[in-house]
Amino acid sequence: MARSAGILLSITSLPSPYGIGTIGKEARKFADFLKKAGQTVWQILPVGPTSYGDSPYQSFSTYAGNPYLIDLDTLCDEGLVTKEQIESFDWGSNNAEVDYEKIYNSRFEVLKIAYDNFKKLSKDEQKAFSSFKRKNSGWLKNYALYMAVKKSFNMVSWTEWPDEEIKMHEETAVKRYERKLKNDVDFWKFVQFKFYEQWESFRAYVNSLGIKILGDMPIYVAMDSADTWANPELFQLYDDGDPIAVAGCPPDYFSATGQLWGNPLYDWDYLEQTDYDWWFERIKAASKLYDITRIDHFRAFASYYSIPYPAENAINGEWVVGPRIKFFKMMEEALGKIDIVAEDLGTLTPDVTELMEQTGYPGMKVLEFAFDSGEENDYLPHKYTENCVVYTGTHDNDTLMGWVETADPEDIAYARSYCKMPEDEPFNWGLIRTAYESKAGMAVVPMQDILGLGKDARMNTPSTLGGNWTWRLESDALTEELADKLKTMSVNSGRLED
Repeated sequence: MARSAGILLSITSLPSPYGIGTIGKEARKFADFLKKAGQTVWQILPVGPTSYGDSPYQSFSTYAGNPYLIDLDTLCDEGLVTKEQIESFDWGSNNAEVDYEKIYNSRFEVLKIAYDNFKKLSKDEQKAFSSFKRKNSGWLKNYALYMAVKKSFNMVSWTEWPDEEIKMHEETAVKRYERKLKNDVDFWKFVQFKFYEQWESFRAYVNSLGIKILGDMPIYVAMDSADTWANPELFQLYDDGDPIAVAGCPPDYFSATGQLWGNPLYDWDYLEQTDYDWWFERIKAASKLYDITRIDHFRAFASYYSIPYPAENAINGEWVVGPRIKFFKMMEEALGKIDIVAEDLGTLTPDVTELMEQTGYPGMKVLEFAFDSGEENDYLPHKYTENCVVYTGTHDNDTLMGWVETADPEDIAYARSYCKMPEDEPFNWGLIRTAYESKAGMAVVPMQDILGLGKDARMNTPSTLGGNWTWRLESDALTEELADKLKTMSVNSGRLED
């Protein structure tokens, strides 16, 4: 792995006049900043459409793009909606936070205006849309119908749909609802067409600056998703659609009852019988969005934690053997080499360590975990190899300065001593410098840590609802001085050729 440096920033966190970051002008401005700052990687969070709780790790689809990320000004430039129409909606007044309720209530109305105007265009002008629908029909038909039916049933999960036939994805019901909701189905296809059209343009721009997009792929899909509804055979489900067992993590130092995520588990026996086709198509799709794919909770390929359904917590789960190296050997045969980063955080059992060695994928090291009361652990930089990615923290951790507020003073003193921080060096910059100077092939720093922000800027607190995924970047934060400082560090640490 060539030495490189990057920044972790969700696209939703970018400034914009419409309440949430998009893949328009501000995304390009941030890419320009990355270039000036000597960064060659932009890590983003998953970009799928979000459901209740607004987590990008709980999406309505593994393939679809998030309608919130579509740039409205671009639609305006295309004549599909006017500036006045966009500005007539309430996008919220707080530039520092995303107000998801307001976004939800406004954005789809604007997208419907754009769709209605798009329908008036000539067949020639709609050719690209027809081609998109044809090329992506494998997932698009199911997703668009799922969203249309879901909307008609007040957005409840498919497990609660009152019509049993469509709930169970019966062919006659599918055809009936396709006819009944034809316009709505086509609207959801149009939204995806615009997302992918804009994404291709955005990615091409970022890549033209010599910057790679590192994107996240959640290992599990949401129960409330088109994937689970349309492909129940892929998952451990009863005939009525209820899960047999669900995903999570066992009790540990951080949680006495473990973490109950609630995602359906894969039927790995069935997937093996079908040569893992569904999974390989999913990874192929991710490689069209990203240059490098980070697989979240990678350890589940070695062994996964299975919690019988229903359960109030994760105490009574058990570890079950996953598909292991066979899966990745077959994947390489099917798809060739794919750039992957494996999220291997947490307690690593020998089977996970073995799988990491067998695949050769770089794992993750988080500096925030390194300074635990002076104990030796694998997150200390002198333990790193070149084949890993070092982070100061992730989207699931407190910010560095937030951590300083609550950490044991001994841990802070140990970190300062270990990182050889001069007294006048701000704590966040001492750790960023340490990450850059480490052996790790890639160093990635959340934007909040670069700005030295406290716990109010934390992106997510796992296993909590509300107040997550809302932080936004101030429009004046990306200064020339900051870019110069990062570039100098990149050059001095051998992460950028001068």
